[in-house]
Amino acid sequence: MNNKPTNTAAGIGIEERIQLKIAEIDKLSDHLPSVVIIHNLQKGMAVEYMSPRGAAMLGFTLEELRNLGEEYHAKFFNPEDVPDYLEKTKYLLEQNNDDTIISLFQQVRASENHPWKWYLTTVKILMWDDENMPLLTIALAYPIDPLHHVTAKVSRLLEENSFLRMNYNRFSKLSEREREVLKHMALGKTASESADELCISVSTTETHRRNIKRKLDTSSFYELTQYARAFDLI
Repeated sequence: MNNKPTNTAAGIGIEERIQLKIAEIDKLSDHLPSVVIIHNLQKGMAVEYMSPRGAAMLGFTLEELRNLGEEYHAKFFNPEDVPDYLEKTKYLLEQNNDDTIISLFQQVRASENHPWKWYLTTVKILMWDDENMPLLTIALAYPIDPLHHVTAKVSRLLEENSFLRMNYNRFSKLSEREREVLKHMALGKTASESADELCISVSTTETHRRNIKRKLDTSSFYELTQYARAFDLI
């Protein structure tokens, strides 16, 4: 479904329409249990607007955030989250409609002297230009309570996702049989037990185990288990 509204309004320029749209959002932002951020896609995802709560948390004025331009993302966000953010943003822009919403977890901090804080962020296109190309996105960033039991689970999932991204090239070198043997290794099975279940010889199993450790550059049981868990073998 391509539910894409038309933004053209007779006698009103694009900049004025942007300010009118921002004024609508600003009236409600303080009543929402989230930080509201509006990005300008045609200015390198620069900040056009941030709700007062969010600006205060970062210790910047809205004007200062606008002046940061493209540097805004590198300054406040964990670079480990960038691949997921870019992939989902690309999908959002490809869909280019009013229905598509993406969601992602992000780590944010005001400066290097502050700890990372987790946010669940939802994003959609807010406004299009006169050629119906995406112009503004709106994001609602919800803080995740660090004391909530869900936070620990989310952190583990995100750590696995980060491990997966960083080690995908190494894992991709494993053959299908080696992945089966890795699964058995992570489950604590001996070479003899794996050989019986996979219907191969013990010597072949031991060769696979040596090759797995060489390709993954580790002999640590913990790290081997990380691979198995991150790549859904167990």
